[in-house]
Amino acid sequence: MTAIVLFGVLGPPLTPDPQAISGAVLSPPSGAHWFGTTQTGQDVLAQLAEATRGSLLVGFVVGVLATALSVVVGVVGGYAGRRTDETLSLLTNVVLVIPSLPLAIVIANYLAGGGLAVTVLVIGVTIWAAPARVLRAQTRSLRERDYVSAAKASGERTWRILFVEILPNLLPVVASQFVFSVVFAVLTEASLAFLGLAGFGQLTWGTLLYYAQNAQALVLGAWWWFVPPGLLMALTGCGLSLINFAIDEVIDPNLRTPARKRKVSR
Repeated sequence: MTAIVLFGVLGPPLTPDPQAISGAVLSPPSGAHWFGTTQTGQDVLAQLAEATRGSLLVGFVVGVLATALSVVVGVVGGYAGRRTDETLSLLTNVVLVIPSLPLAIVIANYLAGGGLAVTVLVIGVTIWAAPARVLRAQTRSLRERDYVSAAKASGERTWRILFVEILPNLLPVVASQFVFSVVFAVLTEASLAFLGLAGFGQLTWGTLLYYAQNAQALVLGAWWWFVPPGLLMALTGCGLSLINFAIDEVIDPNLRTPARKRKVSR
């Protein structure tokens, strides 16, 4: 996962212009073009580096947006209770009932041509509900703890109880939900881009697959055009999922392996 992030950060400055056109049309990998070229002679490696940066940027921004929404709705509703909790819980349930990807496709189709910022917003507002439900349940459990009751009895303000007493104890859960949101955002953006519903101002793995599919790269045997972005998506999803599993082990001791439990006990 670290290698992919470094490739996305350091790759674009070290590779040629991804939009530069040359006479080497659909050239296979060679010394001049390590990952071959497209149907217009553009260097696939340069486009892949730019697309990696774009996809990781989408994943990070959507992860922050979705996590912020889930924290506000889940933590505030879970702590406040009563009508506030019922209202926010109803909103969460409505969003949960509708599958995220079909909802994102419908909204993106309605807002077609809005650019990458619209794509980020669409994905962000459609995937926050599940993390919010988890955070709400955890907050409802924490608000009954003795240290929260002591803070209330001592006259602590609500905002301080939320940010000092409750939220720090939710950080492992928030981190896990953030990683989940990044994985889902990268895959959802790729799906929308492949369907032609995402913004094309910034190259992403999905837009590379979209261009390759439109140019019939599979029929022409230009495997070097669509295999690298697909492989990077798979590796990113696998790497972030493993990170998420590791965070889950920290949150839930029952998920730890015997070797991990012995290490923690020491």
